[in-house]
Amino acid sequence: MLNQLTVQHFAIVQFLELEFSHGMTTITGETGAGKSIAIDALGLCLGSRADANMVRVGTDKAEISARFTLTDTPHAKQWLVNNDLESDDDINDCLLRRTVNKEGRSRAYINGTPVPVSQLKSLGQLLVNIHGQHAHQSLLKSEIQLSIIDEYAAHHQLLQKVKDTYQGWHFLNKQLKQQQLNQQEKQARKQLLEYQIQELDEFTLAEEEFEQIEVEHKRLANGGALLESCQLTLNHLSEGEQTDALTLLRSSISALEAQVENDKNLENIIATLQESLIQIEDASYELRNFSENLELDPEKFQQLESRMSDALSLARKHQVQPEFLYSHHQKLSKEFKQLNSGELQIEQLSADLEVAENSYYQHAKKLSHSRNRYAKELSKKITSSIQKLNMQDGIFHIQLVENSHHALSPLGLDNIEFQVKTNAGQTLQSLAKVASGGELSRIGLAMQVIISQRVATPTLIFDEVDVGISGATAAVVGKLLRSLGEQTQIFCVTHLPQVAGNGHQQMFVAKQSNGKNTNTTMVKLSEKDRLNELARLVGGDNITAHTLANAKELLVNTVS
Repeated sequence: MLNQLTVQHFAIVQFLELEFSHGMTTITGETGAGKSIAIDALGLCLGSRADANMVRVGTDKAEISARFTLTDTPHAKQWLVNNDLESDDDINDCLLRRTVNKEGRSRAYINGTPVPVSQLKSLGQLLVNIHGQHAHQSLLKSEIQLSIIDEYAAHHQLLQKVKDTYQGWHFLNKQLKQQQLNQQEKQARKQLLEYQIQELDEFTLAEEEFEQIEVEHKRLANGGALLESCQLTLNHLSEGEQTDALTLLRSSISALEAQVENDKNLENIIATLQESLIQIEDASYELRNFSENLELDPEKFQQLESRMSDALSLARKHQVQPEFLYSHHQKLSKEFKQLNSGELQIEQLSADLEVAENSYYQHAKKLSHSRNRYAKELSKKITSSIQKLNMQDGIFHIQLVENSHHALSPLGLDNIEFQVKTNAGQTLQSLAKVASGGELSRIGLAMQVIISQRVATPTLIFDEVDVGISGATAAVVGKLLRSLGEQTQIFCVTHLPQVAGNGHQQMFVAKQSNGKNTNTTMVKLSEKDRLNELARLVGGDNITAHTLANAKELLVNTVS
């Protein structure tokens, strides 16, 4: 329940500090005085859009705070606990605050903690439900009609299931269409890859084979020169006809060994020469072995020449270096497999989409069944209510048609139409075709009151929802709202004395101007002032004994 509202520098309000109580509070005032300004301020405090024009001219910022008691609001209390925003002093107390500077930037607070506006709005929906003066016009929209029956039937969880399964289906459907769209391009690429891979498969180049071909080709191409150089070197080292390095080295070692007794320093030199002798012998052995095993195979050379030429030709064709031809082959094969897997993905997505669609229809049909059940109940209640609102022959009917072939929607499968018969002898027709402005207003008000009785919001605000209503109908509306006010806190901005007189308390809005500044105020009326205000609403500014008597009768009827 809203206990207190403080407004500073908001629009044409300089300062307001209002205390509220349980029951029905009516708000009246002259046209243009700003009867809805406190509600607009409260709406800002509950997370509505901020604007620089909300800041009073000549001031830096507007500030609104609203204090609520949460004794009978368990959902709001739990929300605060879940978000770690409960009051340190009292779990049953909640303070919301919103500031807007002259540049239009705003800040939001819950129990003194800065929060995003989205959190303020989320909590606000659990605390206050505002019905605007033009709300009945939206009754002509099918999505609003569905939301009314869903709110009445408390379809929150069921509707969320439908929305969730729709989102799952929508995501898969989007993926499938994208895959199918790409499939033609993939098919062309697949045909090209198939030809290229077949060509490389037939060539069957092994990993690092080209490098090996290069080495062997070079060796065979230079085989004669290699053999000649090896033989010449062997002659120099060990196989010379007259002399060679080994012969000279052995002779040198023998000569020095003969002199070692004369000088022991020759021993180190002799050891070094002996090591050289061993190394030359080893080199000669390896060189001889190399020469004997050196192949000079013209046929093999021709095979290598052909293989290398084909590899170079393929490399040029595929625009890669020949040493990368093998890895290029593997890359194309991998891409080809991935393109094949795309077809499998389409098959899998199609199967997943069918499962998601079945899940959607399962929940959507449950929603449709429940909507039909509650549509009958709500139709009867609205019919009864509008007949009390001076539409004695009025009949209201909610027409629901489930279309299983309808395009999937997050709101379900139902086509809805609010139908009404306003006079005897007529047939039911669409609300948009039959109802006048006043009739539409009465039907909308009846819906709001009925739905409000089922919604657990502790504070309800009706902002001039009685537009287009007068006379005896207005009196019924007043009693209807007062009856609702016995169960919960209600604020009703009105211009009708029959409605204003039914309030448990009444507040008056006035606007003053000194030629330079304008200021709007709101005060709670005493019983005497309330009589005068009701008399003004009955007869205008000229208050007479007759209008006072009428006003007193309204209040007496209210109390009795």
